Amino acid sequence: MRLELDAAGLRRAASRERDAGASRRMLALALVLEGRPRGEAARLSGMDRQTLRDWVHRYNEAGLAGLRDRRAGNGARPRLSAAQAAEVAEWVRRGPDPKVDGVLRWRRADLARAIAARFGVVLAERSVGAMLARLGFRRLCVRPRHPGHDAAARASFSGTSPPS
Repeated sequence: MRLELDAAGLRRAASRERDAGASRRMLALALVLEGRPRGEAARLSGMDRQTLRDWVHRYNEAGLAGLRDRRAGNGARPRLSAAQAAEVAEWVRRGPDPKVDGVLRWRRADLARAIAARFGVVLAERSVGAMLARLGFRRLCVRPRHPGHDAAARASFSGTSPPS
């Protein structure tokens, strides 16, 4: 095990550490440096002996930084390029053409179908929704209006009742 820090140094580092998990691991290593058996040090630190062994290896390789949680990657790369996503955003802003697209309003399923037809990329509806959220769109459903709707007739009904 690395010896640049003794048990007291590890305890000081643990008290300054903001990451609770890393602090707990430093305290476990301090117990080992004080001469406690690894099984007991692991149990007192809330882990099993094998996990403590793995943290000792990471500490030996990278020092105190090895005891901190590593950041996860950014995940899988997007299936659509930035230009393709911008084109989809323009479709949503412009709205569907019923004659060309065959729909009156864009749903995620309709957009997934259009994306597959245009770009050859098959996306799940959920992925389309996540992409739309990344592009700054929110799920809004407008109330449907009957094609024979008469705005003037509706306005004549809205108002206050005459006083009694």
